[in-house]
Order: sequence, then structure tokens, then C-alpha cells
Amino acid sequence: MIRIAVANQKGGVGKTTTAINLATALAATGWRTLIIDLDPQGNASTGLGISQSQRELSSYDLLRGDAGVAECRVATAIPRLDIVPATVDLSGAEIELIEFQDRLHRLQQVLAAAEAGQWDICLIDCPPSLGMLTLNALIAAESLLVPLQCEFFALEGLSQLLTTVERVRGRFNPQLFILGVALTMFDRRNRLTDQVSDDVREVLGPVVFDTVIPRNVRLSEAPSHGLPALIYDHRCAGSAAYIALARELLGRLPNVRKAA
Repeated sequence: MIRIAVANQKGGVGKTTTAINLATALAATGWRTLIIDLDPQGNASTGLGISQSQRELSSYDLLRGDAGVAECRVATAIPRLDIVPATVDLSGAEIELIEFQDRLHRLQQVLAAAEAGQWDICLIDCPPSLGMLTLNALIAAESLLVPLQCEFFALEGLSQLLTTVERVRGRFNPQLFILGVALTMFDRRNRLTDQVSDDVREVLGPVVFDTVIPRNVRLSEAPSHGLPALIYDHRCAGSAAYIALARELLGRLPNVRKAA
């Protein structure tokens, strides 16, 4: 199973929107896809229409070792797309995990123990921080996808994230690499958007995906209906952009398999 962490410690950059729409696109192309919601806010779970009553077991139970992936996963309304949902209990996990000697490897261990062949790819939706939950994701993942909002402060957050990736690579997961940086909330009417985009591409080069995700009201509306934008309105500009991004990501995945 290919494992990709979707992370950026800055909030509001489109991590969850990117995770659920890419997962939907991958499932639509035939990939058996799993999302692990590691954000205590549980937005990925809500955005895929998973009610609180369906979250009897969650990613909290997964990290605690009280249940396995197969027990925690919930089937979504989208064929071939499952999710391990999150609950507010996860907000206390960072403190509770301190008692475990292997606290940074909890997710890695449960994913390794998951039944082989059940899913082709796993996207891990991380919280907006660089705490223990995100570190668990980075250690468990083979690669990292970074959604980056096209604004100045996002650049500062990116440098902190890249520093953390280097530390994780040096100490825990030498195979971890950046699959790509996806520019989100792109507004061509704003000159700063173009400037940030140019700066990021100049520094990171081909790591940055060619596809940019525009600001789009339908992307914002979709979660309130418990649907990914690709299902809510597959004709909108945001959905078209995520379909193009998924196509571009698929083109990079053979290299991920080789690295794994």
C-alpha cells in the first residue's frame, strides 16, 4: 500500500479539501483508497459524510492500539473509498501517547499490520501542527504531499515543514521524500498569488505540481453537504483542477512504488 501524508503545519491551506478530492479521484480511477483522518477536528470525515454515530472506532483507537485498521475503517458513499474517521478524542492523544515508548511509530506499526492487498493507496490527512500526530504520519508515510496556499506567510510555514522533513528523514524515516507541492487557493486577479507561485517554483522546481487549485466557492460549499467537490459539482473549476492534479500525481506514483 502506497502511503502519502498530506501535511502543512499552517491551517487553512486546503489540506483536507486536497485529501478528500484526490482520494475521490483515485477511487474513481479504480484505486482502492484509504484516508486516515488524523486531525482532531475531523473535517475529512465530515467532508465525506461520516456522521458522529458512524465513528464508534476512530484514528484515536488506532493510535492507542485498541483496534486495527480494518476494524476502524468506515466505507464512504464513494465506491472503493474507505476512511478511518477522527473524533475529538484525538485532541488528547498527544498527551496520552507520551506513556508509550514507541509513541512516534504507532501509526507505522498499525499500517504495517494491516491486511495486505486490501487497499492500493493511503492518504493521511494531518492536523495543522508539527506535533506528535503529524510526526506519526511522516514516519509512517513513504512520501509527502504539501498543499500550499499562495500567500506570503505560507512560505514561512513551508520552510519550517521542510526542516522537519529533513529531521524525520535523518532520524526515523530515511526513505521519506516530497512527492509534490500543490498550490491552492490560486487567484489570478491577485498579483501576490503569481509572485508566491513564481518564488516557490524557483526554489523547489519540478517538485511543484503544474496544476494549481483555484479559489472556488463550490470547493467551500461541498463539505457542508458531506460530499467531495468532485461529487457535489464535477463541472466546477475546482473539481476540474483536482482531476488534473490527480492525473499528475498518478504520473509520479510509479516512482513511489520503486522507492518503496
